[in-house]
Amino acid sequence: MRTRVLHSQGPAGDVRFCLVLPRESISIPVMRRVLGDTLSRLGMDDDCIDDLLLAVTEACTNVLRHAGPGRRYEVVAQVGRNRCVLEVLDSGSGFDLPRLRRRSAHLRRPPVRRPVTLLRRRVTNAEIAQLPESGRGLAIMRACVDDVRLRSGPGRGTVVSLRKRIEWRDDAPLVLLPASALRDAG
Repeated sequence: MRTRVLHSQGPAGDVRFCLVLPRESISIPVMRRVLGDTLSRLGMDDDCIDDLLLAVTEACTNVLRHAGPGRRYEVVAQVGRNRCVLEVLDSGSGFDLPRLRRRSAHLRRPPVRRPVTLLRRRVTNAEIAQLPESGRGLAIMRACVDDVRLRSGPGRGTVVSLRKRIEWRDDAPLVLLPASALRDAG
């Protein structure tokens, strides 16, 4: 596993980091540990971390199962005052995005007005259980975060973007920063 520093011009407005992982099954628990510990040390609420880790685990599992050739993939995190954006990028074979959208359109849920726990999501366990095994990952991701976006194309790899409104613990280091020092991610 390697980490990569993302450089930007101007003052820092959020926290960004990237994990570059080998396309091997051992990378998923390693990613969960590193990402979970990092988000926890930043002071993110445990329920938010649990939802994000479940969603990103599904995205990473899809890379290992479906991406095709490639030795590595990346998990890029951007954490702001009110939102976290996680992106899983691979350089694999990609897929036909319009076909996938038609297949899973009935699972889309409207955006929520406030963060809710995983147990009160609009996508039900019964809906997930009715899916073929190869379609469950996307439904689980949508149940855990506020927005899931896919960018892909045959031969171009895939980017899965996961956006979630977040809450902080009272002792969170980022909450103690002035509002002007930390903007919203995404």
